[in-house]
Order: sequence, then structure tokens, then C-alpha cells
Amino acid sequence: MSGFDIDEDAVRRLAALLKETGIAEVEYRDGDRCLRLVAVPSSATAPPPPAVPAATAPPAGDGDPSPVQDGTPVTAPMVGTVYLQPEPGQPSFVKIGDRVHAGDTLLIVEAMKVFNQIPSPADGIVRRILVETGQPVEYGEILMILE
Repeated sequence: MSGFDIDEDAVRRLAALLKETGIAEVEYRDGDRCLRLVAVPSSATAPPPPAVPAATAPPAGDGDPSPVQDGTPVTAPMVGTVYLQPEPGQPSFVKIGDRVHAGDTLLIVEAMKVFNQIPSPADGIVRRILVETGQPVEYGEILMILE
């Protein structure tokens, strides 16, 4: 080994961050030193992966057009957890049929304890909401469709 002392407390804090946020990996750099942790779920304790909404991947031969073909997709700009309301018990930011304007908040994606408001990319009408509150999402995943 090269004499690189490992800060066990830093490793434990980064591991806790992985577990708490559900992110897959984290990398910490300090000068020329780098520490990278990658989460490997235990098959005995890992929850099953979330089901992909049928609207995002229709089976072949299903007459339903893909979400991207029938409107403007709103995608997740990061990995995180979706919230459709500003706070629990409050109404959703939008519902199907609502008219929205570019920049209006459509939902929130929470990542690493930061609640990121996701704005509408364009004026339009909400045609599909493909996620539910509390659902984990991946970068680039389609969250909503605007027409």
C-alpha cells in the first residue's frame, strides 16, 4: 500500500450519506487524495426496484403512443425523491389538465436534503404525471408530459 491513511470517520460519514440519500456513489477529493464509495445493496435487505410506470415503456403492439411522442417531457435533472406537493397535506403543485407557464413549479426533487423545484420547460397543459410522491427517480427519467 502507498501509505495513504484512511480516515475511518470520513468513510463512515460517506457511507451514511449513501444510505441516507439512496445515491449510488460518492467521491471526496482533498488535494491529490481521493476517496470513492459505491453502494452495493445487500440482496437480503434491499427493497425491490421501483416499478416503471407503464406510460414510460409501453409494451410492443400497445396502441398507446410513447410519452415523448405525444408531448413535451419533463425529465428529472438529478437522482432523488419526487414530491408533488410543497408540503405533506397540501395540494399538488399541478394536476392533470392544469395549464402551466414556462418556469412554473411542477414538482420537487429532493437530493441530499436539498429540495429542488422543477420548473415547467414550456407553456402547456399537464397531460400525464408519471410519478408519485415519495418515488425515487433517476437522472433523465420522464416525470410528466406537457402538451
